Amino acid sequence: MEPKKFSLIFNCLLLLVLSVQATERPNVILAMADDQGWGDMGYMGHEVLKTPVFDEMAKTGLRFDRFYAAAPVCSPTRASVLTGRHPNRMGCFQWGHTMRKHEITLAEALKNSGYATGHFGKWHLGSVRAGSEVAPGKNGFDEWISAPNFYENNPLFSHNGKVIETEGESSAVTVDLALEWMAKVKEKPFLSVIWFGNPHLPHVGTEKFVKSYGNENKAYANFYAEITAMDAAMGRLRQGIRKLGIADNTILWYCSDNGGLKPNSMAGLSGKKGKLLEGGIRVPGIIEWPAVIRENRITQVPANTVDIYPTILELSGVKRPAGQPILDGVSLAELIHGRNFTRQKPMGFWSYPARGRAMHARQLLEQLRNAQQSGSLPAAEKAGFVDKQYPADQFPGPSAWISGQWKLHRETSNKGTKAYRLFNLAEDMKEEHDLSGKEPMRLKRMKAELVNWQKSVIKSLNGADYPQAKEK
Repeated sequence: MEPKKFSLIFNCLLLLVLSVQATERPNVILAMADDQGWGDMGYMGHEVLKTPVFDEMAKTGLRFDRFYAAAPVCSPTRASVLTGRHPNRMGCFQWGHTMRKHEITLAEALKNSGYATGHFGKWHLGSVRAGSEVAPGKNGFDEWISAPNFYENNPLFSHNGKVIETEGESSAVTVDLALEWMAKVKEKPFLSVIWFGNPHLPHVGTEKFVKSYGNENKAYANFYAEITAMDAAMGRLRQGIRKLGIADNTILWYCSDNGGLKPNSMAGLSGKKGKLLEGGIRVPGIIEWPAVIRENRITQVPANTVDIYPTILELSGVKRPAGQPILDGVSLAELIHGRNFTRQKPMGFWSYPARGRAMHARQLLEQLRNAQQSGSLPAAEKAGFVDKQYPADQFPGPSAWISGQWKLHRETSNKGTKAYRLFNLAEDMKEEHDLSGKEPMRLKRMKAELVNWQKSVIKSLNGADYPQAKEK
């Protein structure tokens, strides 16, 4: 056979195989960094940081240049991923707060439709005790090897409630545990949630990766080493699913939970972790799905972690669960398939003024292990209920509203005084030029939209979505 004819036949068969795979229910891997800023990527032009795997993913998959975490801190964003809802709706205001037990999670929705479900790495949405209502096992995960918060090298984990020890660089350990589980369940579609503990403080890089940054001071060398180690772990993950023969029809979605903290982590954006300026909420976002995303694309469509839930439901052919209340996210399925897509629904952000709750992962897991070994495990704590009512006409704390290229900031003082700023992100992504005085009609409209959304959030917060969640 002539080489040209053979090549043509081969390519046709390949396209046919990919088309068949694309009609099957896809596997889903949701990977997330802990405190990686929008600019903490080689492909973003970082002058020092080495991220060859992420750079390759950005060249082969769908790269989001306007991907947002639903909150500027970790736990709330993680709640948004699993529910498609703004975290304030469920009282997950700050780090260490939990979801509510009656929230319908992505894991529950997919599990009820025949998916195997696993969680690996940082949980930070409640306890990792088997009997807890806010543990992974009570939120739809069949298998879970989880830490209550960020973790360092040689981490302890809770494996379905039992504490286990591991050895190795933390991101690599997490990926290996996930791959081991995927190999067991690959005959059915699966959801694998992989939430890394890097590059959260304190930065403790392994020697192999620290050596790559010999010209940097110790603090930066360890910080960069953690990200490069996570990058290498993503390489292990991509190679692993290829060896399992499941890569083509696996959606691999990567992002960070909030902005970074280092001065050069935001690629010029204003703000950082904890702030609603772009640097606090705009994060890296990449999707690979070889059966569908066959060539590189870079999108400026604004997208959000609340979009993950409805997008995965649509892509997996799973109907929205009965009783599912209001979602803040929208499906990005059309965008992922390469069709014309314009986001019509604005995105709301709101940092409710509440204290974070300290959770030291290793200490908590050591305590749990000691209790398990001694047989003196106390009863699981009560958590995840509506236990307080909030004023329906007060919206304390900073908030923001993004509609297309426009972003409105709302600040409130201790005396309740409100101040508004309006920015055109297409022309001013650093948010330096307030246009509220030049755009009075747009300002008025966006203020009204933000308030209406916040009223809706308060209703959810006070238990309107799940009346049965109110604590007796």
